Amino acid sequence: MHGYLSEGRVFYNQIKFFSNYFQVFSPDLKGFGSNADMSYPYALDDYINDLREYAYKNGLYRPHVIAHSFGGRLAIKIASNNPTAFDKVVLTGCAGLKPKFSLAKSAKRATFNILKRFTPKENLKAFYSKDYLSLSPVMRQSFIKIVNEHLDDEANKIKNQTLLIFGKKDKETPLYMAKRLNEKIKNSKLSVYREAGHFCFLDCPNAFNLEVREFLLSK
Repeated sequence: MHGYLSEGRVFYNQIKFFSNYFQVFSPDLKGFGSNADMSYPYALDDYINDLREYAYKNGLYRPHVIAHSFGGRLAIKIASNNPTAFDKVVLTGCAGLKPKFSLAKSAKRATFNILKRFTPKENLKAFYSKDYLSLSPVMRQSFIKIVNEHLDDEANKIKNQTLLIFGKKDKETPLYMAKRLNEKIKNSKLSVYREAGHFCFLDCPNAFNLEVREFLLSK
């Protein structure tokens, strides 16, 4: 399951490699790729309902899952509520935990919360990320729903064998998040790629594929 502002084919190296060992599916999540149209702002549960329907249509029962960033949010919530939804879980650059803010970010956030009460939105563009500004209005509403749902408690409930792969240079989901996930998911192993950023599976595809293959095929 791909990350935000991405699509299924971002896993092209993994699709090619893992097709030698498994039947591989890599859907475009709602709002992205070939599935771009979104008629109302999705929350995580809307995405999960779509994935249930996708699994049913494709006859998927307890598949292994590789989930990146936003896709990791979905995997965490699904696995926490249904231990039999997946077999083994691979989370890479996984989002979903409540972030800790630096003093500068905290000040910026506090200023924004004050200004938004009486300042027109178009005058607050400096407070928004480029990714947020690139979204359509309905996708912006969806994005806000998604990032404001923190999954720290859900991560504690995951019982699946879980492999965490994070890049040491990851700025979107820093290593402190990886370590917290490792602590919360009891049956998990953390692997850190020193030369990788947020996209370990693109930055280090061979190392990623071999490690994940060993994990998925092991008993």
